[in-house]
Amino acid sequence: MLNVELLTDRIARASLQKRRNRETERQERFFNDKVDKEVLGTQVKEKKKQKEAEKEKQNACDADMLQNSKVACILHSREVKKKRAMEKAIVNYRHQYQHPWGQREYDLDDPDRCQKTDLDNAQMIPSGLVGEDSECKDRRQRQREQLRAWLVQQQSERAAERHHQKLEEQHYDQSRVEMDNKALQIQTLEMERRRAEAIATKEYNLATTEEKHRQVQECNNESKADTTNQLQGQLTGIDVKPTLGMVGVLGLCPSSDRRAPPESLQQVIQFQKYQIEEKKRIELEKKQEEALHDRVRLDSAHTALLIERQQAKLNKQLRRHLDSTNLKLAETNKQQKPDIERGCMDESFFSEFNTCSR
Repeated sequence: MLNVELLTDRIARASLQKRRNRETERQERFFNDKVDKEVLGTQVKEKKKQKEAEKEKQNACDADMLQNSKVACILHSREVKKKRAMEKAIVNYRHQYQHPWGQREYDLDDPDRCQKTDLDNAQMIPSGLVGEDSECKDRRQRQREQLRAWLVQQQSERAAERHHQKLEEQHYDQSRVEMDNKALQIQTLEMERRRAEAIATKEYNLATTEEKHRQVQECNNESKADTTNQLQGQLTGIDVKPTLGMVGVLGLCPSSDRRAPPESLQQVIQFQKYQIEEKKRIELEKKQEEALHDRVRLDSAHTALLIERQQAKLNKQLRRHLDSTNLKLAETNKQQKPDIERGCMDESFFSEFNTCSR
């Protein structure tokens, strides 16, 4: 900021020196005894050019005014001619179509003349005047009937349109109700099917479980009986053969079911526990990830707040330094200038007056 202030001071001094030089040249031109003919000639030419330009502008304005006046006169004459032609046409129409028998005159010398004239006019008036439409009443009656027919047709069309719209709305509502009922029926059938499927699955599972328990119980009973017979044969010395169908390892019950052996209840329980632990682990990882994101967000907000505070602190320091620098510059300029307020003036103060011709 100090460098900027110094640069502005240099610019101000340069502009002041330039004005002083210009004023010095102006004083030399005014107080010089010799006449500069070139400058005077240039001034005279410029004045002549200005006068010629003003004269051309005035001439153009006058020409425009004259043209507008001519146009106005032509329009006025046309309007007068049009008015006269219209008046002439009215007079001709009156002479051609308006006869004098409709006029009534009153004479003081002959009061009965008005009545005679009325009788003569009544005899001379034709049944239909010239220009009168004899079918005016019939035409108006037909127009009224046609207008009435149009109104009736519009009313019937609007009523038919409203009825059609009402039918469409009823059809739409009926279709919506049918669709809703059909959807409800489909939903009911689906629920019944699922319920029946669930019941059948449950019954099948129960029957399968009971069959397996029964088979295991029978195998255990048969294995116990075979073991007892073998022990008795060994004790008595009689060789007791195993019963038919019990060939194989002791304690096993051969069956016609050759499918893979089902998993034991302990394995199912262990698998369920593994699933529960896996679900808990996934939820824990998700919570840890959310906590990590929250921590990163809080750290970012905290860092941004610290940066903002540091920037505000730095701005305050810069502002304080700038104020101190401006204060020092103001004191320096105040010491350099004469103290006029306190009355301390020297010769340099009076030398500033009467330095130019203005």
